[in-house]
Amino acid sequence: MAVATPPVETRPVRPAGRSRLRPGTVISYIVLSLLAILFLVPYYLIFRNALLTQPEILSFKWVWLPIPPHFENLQALFSDEAAPMATGLRNSAAVAIIQTVGQIFIASLAGYGLARIPYRWSNVVFYAMLLTLMIPGAVTFVPLFVLVSSIGWVNTLQGLIVPGLFNTFAAFLFRQFYLDFPMDLEDAGRVDGLNYWGLYRYILLPNSLGIMMALGLITFIGSWNSFLWPLIIGQSDRWWTVQVVLSTFLTAQTINLPALFMGAAIAVLPLVIIFIAAQRYIVEGVTASGIKG
Repeated sequence: MAVATPPVETRPVRPAGRSRLRPGTVISYIVLSLLAILFLVPYYLIFRNALLTQPEILSFKWVWLPIPPHFENLQALFSDEAAPMATGLRNSAAVAIIQTVGQIFIASLAGYGLARIPYRWSNVVFYAMLLTLMIPGAVTFVPLFVLVSSIGWVNTLQGLIVPGLFNTFAAFLFRQFYLDFPMDLEDAGRVDGLNYWGLYRYILLPNSLGIMMALGLITFIGSWNSFLWPLIIGQSDRWWTVQVVLSTFLTAQTINLPALFMGAAIAVLPLVIIFIAAQRYIVEGVTASGIKG
């Protein structure tokens, strides 16, 4: 006698390559798209106004695109002798590059020493460094200027660069990264006869690329956008940075909006390119540093 089997419920097969979007996913895409547009609006305004004339920028009639684009604003920007834009770009590039490389090197050495070299006062030194993070920069600005001016570094490249070579927060991040670094690799290096410097140079430093790129990007952006310290130290237009040059287009008597926006577009372009090329290292470096939310 045959036993009847219950019918098997069959579900329609969903075509391959097609996925059903959930309402939450759709809302997330919409919110992210709106935020992306919101963040891109300042860049649109900068590049739009950079290719307009002064009357067009001040006009009540809104212009979506600069038609025709006034590329002569770029030529006028670099031909203005009162605002040496080329000099400002060169000085900003020198300060940002040297400060980034020097700060990462010094902070990595400090972090390695605090994390891996045992000595009696290591914790005291570390907590003393953390205390400096609680001191506002405005408190140390005047004493730092007096020190720099007393050694004759006003209107010099070293006066612009040297005070920003050490960063306590960067040293802290490197210390957290090296504390989580596998000891087995260092033990293998000691077996091969490496001392502390050899371990740092051949093992730890090559494996710190993620955090170095993340901190380097942040340091470069901060150095490039620095305004107050270069304004005080670079009193001669020979040592103006790009941010100081931009400030000359905005005075109490005149406002040169086309030159101001064109200079801002030129100044922000390197940062946008560098950020797009290295943005993935920011998350990677912060994650590798051991900081968890």
